[in-house]
Amino acid sequence: MKQFIRILLSLTLLFMGLHCMASEIKVIASVAFKEAYLAMVPEFEQSSSHKVTTLWLPTVEIMNRLKGGEVADMVVLSSSSLEELVKLGKVKASSLQPYVKSGIGIGMQKGSVKPDIGSTQALKQALLNAKSVAYSTGPSGVYLVSLFEKMGITQALAPKLKIIQGEPVGAVVERGEAQIGLQQIPEILSVPGIDYVGPLPADVQSITVFSFGVHERVNDQAAIQAWIKVLKSDAAVPHIKKFGLDPAW
Repeated sequence: MKQFIRILLSLTLLFMGLHCMASEIKVIASVAFKEAYLAMVPEFEQSSSHKVTTLWLPTVEIMNRLKGGEVADMVVLSSSSLEELVKLGKVKASSLQPYVKSGIGIGMQKGSVKPDIGSTQALKQALLNAKSVAYSTGPSGVYLVSLFEKMGITQALAPKLKIIQGEPVGAVVERGEAQIGLQQIPEILSVPGIDYVGPLPADVQSITVFSFGVHERVNDQAAIQAWIKVLKSDAAVPHIKKFGLDPAW
């Protein structure tokens, strides 16, 4: 009987120890690579016993929340946004690690006649011909505002521009609220109900690098590093490429 009690006590202590080692990893991330990221969560949670809880938000809202004092163990954003958070003392400078890079792509409603966007001049004409054009408030949208200005079409586009926040631009296109949508390629591809037209021409393309950053008030550093190791593993590359991204490490 005493032997049984000792064994039971040992098993209980072992279970408690394993339970204590498991952590909840809280992440706030840009939706630019959501689908690729989510594909890797189940196996990591099963093999590590850690739980990954991710809040997907537009860049503007993420920045506002973190500046306002919200805390997450890991932040995944464009490198430029993370550098701003480092300066504000929200993210550890030594923790920044490039993860993936993405260009801007164009989507249209299913079955639409796809315009020629193979050159800058063709892209310009396609935008001028469109009945309505949607783009996001994220890094791609910031760049597109400057691109429209550079192309000399800002005034011509103004009456038909739709600035989207809180959902993929592709969702607006799918509902018929915009004829053409421009956003990070993986975000366009994440909406199966639209057609992907293609990337911006190389000479006017903008590549955004998304990086990892660890919050100054991180809960479990070891758990975060274990998750990052999986996200940057060789096994992660097919998931990343499937959704129009390229590794940046």
